[in-house]
Amino acid sequence: MITKYIILFIYFSILFFIGYIASKRIKTTKDYYVGGKKLNFWVVAFSARATGESAWLLLGLTGLGAMVGVSAFWVVLGEVIGVTVSWFFMAEKFKKLSDGYNSITIPDYLVSRFKSKTNTLRIVAATALSLFVVIYVSAQIDATGSAFESFLGWNYFTGAIVGFFIVLAYIFSGGFVAVAWSDLFQGLIMLLGLVGLPIVAYFSISSNVSISEGLIALDPSFLNIWGEGGFNLINLFTVLGFLCIGLGFMGSPQLFVRFMSIKSTAEIKKGRWVAFVFTILTDSCAVLIGIFGRYLLTSVDADPEVVLGNGAQNVLPLLVERIMPLTLIGIYIAAVLSAIMSTIDSLLVVASSAISRDFYQQIFKPNKTEKELAKISKGITFLLAIFALLIAMIVAVTTPERTIFWFVIFGWSGIAATFCPTIILSLFWDRFNEKGAIASMITGFLSVPLFKFGFASLDTIGVYFEKLGELGPSFMLAIIVGVIVSKISEENTSISQLNSDDTH
Repeated sequence: MITKYIILFIYFSILFFIGYIASKRIKTTKDYYVGGKKLNFWVVAFSARATGESAWLLLGLTGLGAMVGVSAFWVVLGEVIGVTVSWFFMAEKFKKLSDGYNSITIPDYLVSRFKSKTNTLRIVAATALSLFVVIYVSAQIDATGSAFESFLGWNYFTGAIVGFFIVLAYIFSGGFVAVAWSDLFQGLIMLLGLVGLPIVAYFSISSNVSISEGLIALDPSFLNIWGEGGFNLINLFTVLGFLCIGLGFMGSPQLFVRFMSIKSTAEIKKGRWVAFVFTILTDSCAVLIGIFGRYLLTSVDADPEVVLGNGAQNVLPLLVERIMPLTLIGIYIAAVLSAIMSTIDSLLVVASSAISRDFYQQIFKPNKTEKELAKISKGITFLLAIFALLIAMIVAVTTPERTIFWFVIFGWSGIAATFCPTIILSLFWDRFNEKGAIASMITGFLSVPLFKFGFASLDTIGVYFEKLGELGPSFMLAIIVGVIVSKISEENTSISQLNSDDTH
């Protein structure tokens, strides 16, 4: 146990050192929010991937792999497609436009892109971002408590609170620079930990046994890519739901702000390959960890959730304890905390920028100095974090059967459905206008809870919406509404202009 604490002490010391060094480079709000737009491709690629994955990868996706087997690879495919589209087809165009507008937040970019003359778009963007970020951060805090509980035997609530204050400490010191550089460090730990564990697990299994036969004995559908029952309508909707998770990479603010922070489009061309390889390796290995964990830790007559926790989300820590030497267990604790904290810090910086700059400064106090705004940003970061902590504690008490995988996905879906359709249309459709953007964002924002809690509870068809998830249908509905409203408002504007010309 002492060894674990020593390794964690070293890990956190490095994080605080990064925060201290970063604080020396913070001179303006541009530095605080986007690192002065001077970061290189290694930092941005690892930061984007570490932020995009979170506890969902190490605890959620590993658990899904343990529960459903190889059909979890549909999630991997969805993520690879999402990352590829964002880095190869969207990043350069977004970088050029946001630099041309001198934007340092996503609402900044949207307001400039649509030449907005009112504050409506900025208010909608900042409000939606703040609300879903709080939900997303609360899911990560929940995962922090579970990680400390699983690895160190701490009380859940103690672990959640300790992890929460550690993240706040280095955000406060260095803002986005601290976040980005700590994400590079944490992303490396995640990569090494995820790739190493299934290799060790594979070689820990006797060569005299058939792994596939053992897995089929545990669950006859475990090696069926379509899941239990093979190809049918329910499983098709489940697979589509898995694939749709990757949609969140196509415009989510906490990821696209990293494209603002990179120093040039040339760096994006290099970073895209780092992000692509990182995604394939980490996501595939996460599923394999779940599969090997199911094989090594459960038996034919055992309920996997009794052994591995709700949604099998404890499979990674239990497998590490089973096959890894004591010294390396501390590294894996750090890897899990890396995934969690790299997401919490990024989300809090993005949300605080939305409220302090896009809402408070741009709408109410345009004459605030850089120093005053930085102080306000830190205060807002703290308040958002406290609110997220309270939600995490309430959910932990009221919903003990929750799983990290779906708790995180709800927050992820809310942010993605609100912003991704708007970002995509703003980049690739010239006729997309402000009214269409506002309608699209509101539609995405409202559709997520509607599909999650409304349609999923309907008789007969509800089960299909439950399997499909909330992101896919919310995403498509937001795009459709954005296109329709843009066209209608454009036609109405043309008619108004004609009538005006006729009267003259």
